[in-house]
Amino acid sequence: MADQTLVLIPGLLCDGAAWQPVVDRLEADMAIVIADCSTQDSITQMAVDTLDAVEGSLAVAGHSMGGRVALEMVRLAPDRICRMALLDTGVHPRKPGEEVKRQELVDLAYREGMRALAAKWLPPMVHPDRLTDETLMAPLTAMVERMTPELHERQIKALLDRPAAEPVLQKIAVPTALIVGRQDAWSPLAQHEAMQTHIRHASLDVIEDAGHFAPVERPEPVACVLKAWMRSH
Repeated sequence: MADQTLVLIPGLLCDGAAWQPVVDRLEADMAIVIADCSTQDSITQMAVDTLDAVEGSLAVAGHSMGGRVALEMVRLAPDRICRMALLDTGVHPRKPGEEVKRQELVDLAYREGMRALAAKWLPPMVHPDRLTDETLMAPLTAMVERMTPELHERQIKALLDRPAAEPVLQKIAVPTALIVGRQDAWSPLAQHEAMQTHIRHASLDVIEDAGHFAPVERPEPVACVLKAWMRSH
């Protein structure tokens, strides 16, 4: 593992805090870089900037929107990527009505602020039993509040204009881990099972008692899966 850098890519409205509980459990064993997807307005530019920021062979793990960025990195620079992990993500194209629903949240952030957006957006993203758990919800809310309506709008544009990801799956020829929270209602297990059928030698690990934010909700099992994946051949 010493010759590979692990690049962790956050999702929509996320920064390093979405990965930090996992980093705490891995950083003694490997070099880790957290990608910055806060300034771009396209998935492709996020991928280009992440590739440019770190030299050499990369092990890439993307959560949610970060999974889309990871797949675009494979498309752009397959020789740079030595292993791939996709967490609580998807490959489907834009859905009918998606633009309208996402624009409602963009407008909410501009009209009422990021705290109002967090109150609307976060609850469906976590295990229902954790909604009153302030040790989980307070840090997630604080993370969203660190963002801005402008950043949110840029990332929504990137997601709405996302490049086709499903064709990339069949081109992946490196050890690949699919990881999903059992109670992820946004990117459900069935979505990852479908992805697995298109990737050669992909493993699928279900994180029990976790929603869409599995790396924060259940960092210990997520870290264990990633550690085994980093050691795989």
